Amino acid sequence: MNLPRHRYGRRLSYGDLVYNFFATLTGLTLFNLELIKQAFVPPYEIGEVKKHMTELGVKTLGIVSITGFIIGLVLAMQSQPVMQRFGAGDFLPGMVSLSVVRELGPVITALIFAGRVSSGIGAELGSMRVTEQIDAMEVSAINPFNYLVVTRVIATTMILPILTIYVIMIAIMGAYLAIVIVEPMSFEYYRSSVVQAIEFGDFIPGVAKTFVFGYIVGLVGCYKGFTAEGGTEGVGRASTTSVVLASLLILVFDMVLVKITLWLWPTL
Repeated sequence: MNLPRHRYGRRLSYGDLVYNFFATLTGLTLFNLELIKQAFVPPYEIGEVKKHMTELGVKTLGIVSITGFIIGLVLAMQSQPVMQRFGAGDFLPGMVSLSVVRELGPVITALIFAGRVSSGIGAELGSMRVTEQIDAMEVSAINPFNYLVVTRVIATTMILPILTIYVIMIAIMGAYLAIVIVEPMSFEYYRSSVVQAIEFGDFIPGVAKTFVFGYIVGLVGCYKGFTAEGGTEGVGRASTTSVVLASLLILVFDMVLVKITLWLWPTL
């Protein structure tokens, strides 16, 4: 098995990989603590937060729209023959909508958001770091951590739940299209079936955990970009590792949050 190489050409050992893993977790934890502390230090860059929310939302809207529609379409197409085999075809709208609302919509949206946003933040801040723009901000008596990091993390935390709700709606519409292609079903019947299947409590765990996912995306992207080194190669490495680490943490925290949700609301 070939191990990855260090950026200077030396092949990494298993010990190096383990050390890098725990070093990354330690650095990310310390970075997170600094972020929490800096978030309450004025000035509060509300304008920058709004700007980042608009930019991140608009840039991600197209890809999440296509993704959401395909999620609903494919899920309904795959589930329809199985449900009919067991004589449960009437429950298909409710099953698809519950699956999208409770798990697929939030997680898939977060992963797409991580791939689109975390890499962009890592590359942007990484470029600023290697070109010494962040150092210039510090010399100019500007707090770069507050201006660059806190604003982006708050923006990703707030925008991802909005995108998730939008993706859920698009996915439910995609599922309806998949169903009517195979068998006739009025939209009114489909809508009433979805409304009867979904309760308000079903939205709480799905949408609430996207705040955590959005925080992870912003935190990882900012950490990798803010600590980038090694010139243009370091910028590329920061962008790539941001996506990998953010996606991995999203899946891990999703597993934990699902368990917490079932513990707090056992009837859901």
